[in-house]
Order: sequence, then structure tokens, then C-alpha cells
Amino acid sequence: MTNRITISDASRHVGETVTIPGWLHNIRKSGKIVFPILRDGTGLMQCVAVKSALPEETFETLKHLTQESSIILTGRIREEARAAGGFELDVESLEVIQKVSEEDPYPITPKEHGTEFLMSKRHLWLRSQRQNAIIRVRHEIIKSVRDYFDNHGFTLVDTPIFTPAACEGTTTLFECDYFEDEKAYLTQSGQLYNEANAMAFGKVYCFGPTFRAEKSKTRRHLTEFWMVEPEMAYADLEEVKRVAEEMVCYVVGRVLEHKREELKVLERDVTKLEAVLQGPFIRMSYDEAVKNLQANGSEIQWGSDFGGGDETILTKQFDRPMLVDRFPTAIKAFYMAPDPAREEVALGVDVLAPEGYGEIIGGGQRIHDPELLLKRIHEHNLPPEAFDWYIDLRKYGTVPHGGFGMGIERAVAWICGLEHVRETIAFPRMIYTLRP
Repeated sequence: MTNRITISDASRHVGETVTIPGWLHNIRKSGKIVFPILRDGTGLMQCVAVKSALPEETFETLKHLTQESSIILTGRIREEARAAGGFELDVESLEVIQKVSEEDPYPITPKEHGTEFLMSKRHLWLRSQRQNAIIRVRHEIIKSVRDYFDNHGFTLVDTPIFTPAACEGTTTLFECDYFEDEKAYLTQSGQLYNEANAMAFGKVYCFGPTFRAEKSKTRRHLTEFWMVEPEMAYADLEEVKRVAEEMVCYVVGRVLEHKREELKVLERDVTKLEAVLQGPFIRMSYDEAVKNLQANGSEIQWGSDFGGGDETILTKQFDRPMLVDRFPTAIKAFYMAPDPAREEVALGVDVLAPEGYGEIIGGGQRIHDPELLLKRIHEHNLPPEAFDWYIDLRKYGTVPHGGFGMGIERAVAWICGLEHVRETIAFPRMIYTLRP
């Protein structure tokens, strides 16, 4: 019985006869030789089928296979520098699991397709080299994020998806019917619960889906996205900034180390990612950022939040991410601690990715004074009874603490060099995209 392998393992089986299950990605024909390109989810391999070396029925079957037919090929692996991946398989036998009908062919062809069409066929578009490369980079980003926190004393603690109240403002909540006429909401963030976790474990992180009912059609927004959120007891704003910078550098370094081939498929300029690791991130206060923007043509006034255009102006000036801190308290969430030396600004920070990609991280120091927290809850017109447990954290062993959230999709878009976040997740959810 032959050894069943994946295409990614081919280098370890040169000279051996192996079996590779997969799908027909493409096929070239040249008289008495055909060159099926096999795809198995780990890569592509050019195979060589010579008519004189195969039973006639096998050769004819292979010759007339259609794109994305599922097949199992058996043959001998050999090195071939001119082939993609550096190896070829000389076909010895073929098993057809399913032949795609010629009357109903695979709808995504080598020709150009519009984005709307490709999004409607997202379940099939994922098979393309480009989409495959993006998802593999996403996998490495998520793995490296987890490894960073796991290796630095953080404990993973899961937080609820159903919540009784808002975290990031009441206008972007997805409301659900719960039991006994009670309303619940899909989580906007695990942060509030993570603060409770931090008071129990010291340093924690959660990682999961979050939901924002924003009617936004920009290239940076999804209604469902994944976020990693560390939270640390006895941490101030400077510690939050340090951990955010260190984590981003670790993630970029891991992608460069392990996913060069995928970045090559995406035609990503890796020198721009390498520059991220060359020195400390740019640091700028909100005050300085507003002056910078105004000097570069933005109409922003002090007190306004950055728009996408503002973030683009700022981040195109530098080759590394930038940390902008001390935004006006009025435009930040109710839990953000004010600067004791200047209460009109908050001890918060946004990390903006270079090349115009903008915010990938938001975080800061949290209010740990129970009276101030209750005051802010009232100022934001939030129901105090929904936050009884959250206020308790300030009554029983309160300490300065802080953390941040990084949106995985925005990080993937930046690291992969993508124009739109819709390609960063297998099945994106946007205001007009619920299917497939």
C-alpha cells in the first residue's frame, strides 16, 4: 500500500511512490502528455501523465477531467526546479471521486470576475491561491497572538457572547430576545468581563467574535469580527502601550518567519513589514496628531475623533505603526480613565498601522474609582443596574488596570496588504452580506 501524503510534505518523499488526494486545480494538454495541477489544501503540485505509461482508459479519463473534480493520484515524486514548489508527480494511477459536470462547470474560471460575483461564490472562492494564502496568514497571526500571551504569563479566560448591556455604546448593539421577555445583546467586546477575570488571575486575555451593528460600508468595517483582548491588573497606560507594541512586533516577526510563500502569492512588499521591526513605534499625543493633520490638509478640530482619512494621512508619513494617546475624554468609552493631570483627556491609546491602514488596536487604562465610574455610567445614559457587578470590582480590591483590543481582520488586512477587510475572514458579514 502506497504512502498517503500532502503536497506540502513532498520534499520528504522524493523518489517514493505516494498517493495524494485532492482536487483538479487546472490542466494543460500537450499531445500525448497532460499536466494536471493538483490542489490539496496545503499547496499546488504539477503532475505529469504520459500516455504510453498509463492504461489508455486512465489517460483518457484524466485528459477529460474538469476543474475542481475530486481525485486521488498515485505516482512517484521527483524534484523539478521549474515546477511550482520544486517537485512533480509522475502519475501512475488515478481514482476519480467526483467529476464536475461539463454542463454545470465550476463557476470561477481564470478570467476576471467582479467582487460582487466572487463574494456570492465565497464558499468556492476560498479555494483560490490568493484566498488560501490570506487565510493561512490569518491562522499564523492568531497562533502567534495566542503564543505571545501564553508565553508571557497571561491566562485565556472566555467571556460571554450574550450580554445584558452595552460596552462600546448603545447605537451599535445587535438585540436578541432572551428568556421571559428579557433582552440580550451580542457582545461588542469581552473587555468588561475580562476586567473581572484580571482581578482573579492578574493577567488574562480573551479571544472571540464581537458584533457591531454599524451601518458602515468602508473598507475597514465588518459587523462580525474577531478580537483578542488582554487585560492586566496593576497596569497603567505605559504598560498597555508596551505590551501592545511588543505583541505587534512578535506577530509580524512570526508571519515573516513562517509565511513568506503566502506573502509572495499576495505580492506583499515584505520590506514594509520588515521595517516594523527596525525600531520603536512612533509615539504622538492626540494634541500633536491634530496639529499634524491640520498642517496636512485635514479639517479636523480638537475634540473630534479621527476619521479613516485622518488615519490615512497620519500613517502614510511613517514606516512603522504609531501610538496616539490621550484622546478627549468626551469621545472615549465610559470606562476610560481620565488623565489626573488633565481630566479633559483620557489615558487611552490607539495603535495605527502604517501605509494608510489605520487603527488596529484600541485600549488604555480603566477607571478604578467606583464613584467616578458610576458618574460616567450616568453621563453616558447607561442603566446602572446592568453594571452592578462591574461596579463591584471597584468596591472589593480595586487597583489600577488596563488592556486593549486588537481586531484580527484589520491586522490581517494590513499584514497581507489587502484593500478591504472582506477578504480577511472566510465568510465576512457586512451590512449587505449575510450569505453564503
